[in-house]
Amino acid sequence: MEILNYINGEWVKPNAAEYLDVINPATGEVIAKTPLSPKVEVDAAARAASAAFPGWRRVPVNDRVQYLFKLRNLLREHMDEIARLITDECGKTFEESKAEMVRAVENVEVACGMPHLGKGEFVEDIASGIDETMIRQPVGVCATIAPFNFPGMIPFWYLPYALAAGNTYIVKPSEKVPMTMQFIFKLIEQAGFPKGVVHLVNGAKEAVDGILEHPVIRAVTFVGSTAVAKYIYATAAAHGKRVQAQGGAKNPVIVLPDADMDMATKIIADSAFGCAGQRCLAVSFAVTVGTARNAFTESICDAASSRVVGYGMDAGVQMGPVINAASKSRIESLIGLGVQEGAGVPVDGRGAVIKGYERGSFVRPTILADVPRGSEIAKTEIFGPVLSLMHVETVDEAIELVNSGQYGNQASLFTSSGAAARKFKYEAEAGNIGINIGVAAPMAFFPFSGWKESFFGDMHGQGMDAVEFFTQKKVVVERWPKEWTRKF
Repeated sequence: MEILNYINGEWVKPNAAEYLDVINPATGEVIAKTPLSPKVEVDAAARAASAAFPGWRRVPVNDRVQYLFKLRNLLREHMDEIARLITDECGKTFEESKAEMVRAVENVEVACGMPHLGKGEFVEDIASGIDETMIRQPVGVCATIAPFNFPGMIPFWYLPYALAAGNTYIVKPSEKVPMTMQFIFKLIEQAGFPKGVVHLVNGAKEAVDGILEHPVIRAVTFVGSTAVAKYIYATAAAHGKRVQAQGGAKNPVIVLPDADMDMATKIIADSAFGCAGQRCLAVSFAVTVGTARNAFTESICDAASSRVVGYGMDAGVQMGPVINAASKSRIESLIGLGVQEGAGVPVDGRGAVIKGYERGSFVRPTILADVPRGSEIAKTEIFGPVLSLMHVETVDEAIELVNSGQYGNQASLFTSSGAAARKFKYEAEAGNIGINIGVAAPMAFFPFSGWKESFFGDMHGQGMDAVEFFTQKKVVVERWPKEWTRKF
């Protein structure tokens, strides 16, 4: 597949001096080349988007969402094709890829409600003869800097809401996985959006900096590591932009003795090892309380060692590779760090070789047991199929351990006690909370929350937070004296 930019309603070959190989992480084969577009390509998209903005914002909201209805149908019709692309360039299983696109479509559906979601407020007679109105208006040109791990879904946390609200848009996919958005933009083209309303620019850091610094781009969204999120947030804010920057995570789960251990094991294993652990809501460490320790340790080790690993398009495969060889090496090095710091490795996924896919970047599910509190491995986001185990004696200790971390993306509890669940919901310092849920991913009509160093900004992606982010409020106070009223 040739990777092109989509600017001002046209597919254009980037003026790129460098290209990055896109490698199927299961086979090791080069399947495309990403052009590393220079800032001039971002400038062309931004200027075209700025030129299209006045006309697009004047399109009635009922008409704007009709394009999204068309796009929603096209995404559903082509879901299998998109899922295959995600599997080939990202590595996850075909079913995981399809599930990702289901979530993308849900966001389009919610954004189609903009005629209702975008309504303002009105109060008569705030003083004698004076009325006050708050209306929402679009921000202008907006952009998304997307990650590799959900190439189809994450841009849709933002793009449909921005377009429905009357903004024009630029998407910069991860240079590691450009093929998914390349295909989706062909569907966007088929949906018939007016020229200049939506753009695709491929590239790496130079393109990112072009977005962050460009004077006509008013709002930027990002998902990635905390270090990069801080850079995005600081740089964009310094240039006067609104910013949503989703950072890293080290998601804990607490397992109480009264939990349904079979259910907890299955759900936690799916969370920790699904998508090869490469998702911001993956469970990273499990804290067993009291007598839950032995039973859960035995069952989660069995689940990890029996998980079927391979190419995501093959039948029966439960987990695919990590994104590339560099990621595999980094994950294996972190497992080694855990061992150096005193953790046991009852299930060791290092050195994995899958028959027929010997060049693939595979790391099998790994369990690090008795991870020392305060160790580097206890604090570091591994972003791979590695679950750390820790143990405490009380619920209070467990919650204190959960809250001691720098991140606050997700925290989960497995229990049959309503009192324990309520205590956890009330006290846990995380933006997404799961009770007997391993991946507390909010539906599209709720915000994808995140606290502490997992998020930088005010409004989150999805739902009304997205509406708030992609609109600016205007308050109108008006008086019409009677003597000015025309008499008929």
